[in-house]
Amino acid sequence: MMENTSEIIFDQLVYSCAFESYRGHEEFIPDHFLGFQISGETHAFHEHGKTVIKENTVVLVRKNQLIRTIKYPSSHEKYQFVSITLDDETLRQYATENKITVNTVFSGNERLFFEPDDFFKSYFTSLIPYINKTKKIPPKLAALKVKEAIELLLLSNPDLKNLLFDFSEPHKIDLKEFMNKNFMFNVSVNAFARLTGRSLSGFKRDFSKTFEMTPKQWLKEKRLQEAYYLIKNRDKKPSDIYLDLGFENLSHFYSSFKKKFGVRTTEI
Repeated sequence: MMENTSEIIFDQLVYSCAFESYRGHEEFIPDHFLGFQISGETHAFHEHGKTVIKENTVVLVRKNQLIRTIKYPSSHEKYQFVSITLDDETLRQYATENKITVNTVFSGNERLFFEPDDFFKSYFTSLIPYINKTKKIPPKLAALKVKEAIELLLLSNPDLKNLLFDFSEPHKIDLKEFMNKNFMFNVSVNAFARLTGRSLSGFKRDFSKTFEMTPKQWLKEKRLQEAYYLIKNRDKKPSDIYLDLGFENLSHFYSSFKKKFGVRTTEI
């Protein structure tokens, strides 16, 4: 696989391209972002399942979630995806300037796709000169492009204000249910703590009460148990599943498996 090219054009605009399919890293998404699939496809795996972002699709990705991606070029074009980050600081400033308040929780669809109408097409077309490095964007213009993205989202769906301008901290959620759904994501304990609405110390304390072991110990045990099940009952190959289960490399997976179960993967 060819290494992807991912480059920040300005602070909140990120462009990614590749000529061969590749797997992205597990990511904790701390901020909303508006993305456009220029060519190819992005397959995104998250708590609610799998989402396929097809060519010429606009998508709003919610903040505070875990995502794993696989990125595929098309048969005739390299993979290209561009996104604008909508961080809390920018959104707070916009809300203040426009006197926006939120009193209702957003109840829209988990999959926030938008038709690439003339407004969205014109917007992303206007970013091409910066992606191609034919122009250098001044800071003031960069700020205006981010605000323009917010305006387009609100124009497409006014109810999105209840999502974009909700600055409340994540609520404390059921730890056992969340971890059993998300154990395969290879992210930091800090990310798990934030996603469950806890401080790091509170997360570790609640985790110990719930699982009677540390997060690191539990994650390793859970991933190995799932690996054993998939290899024994689903005839999966270790090389096909170790990354999906949160292991960083295959040799570490093999040694951990042998230490845990006393047998090699080929012996079960």
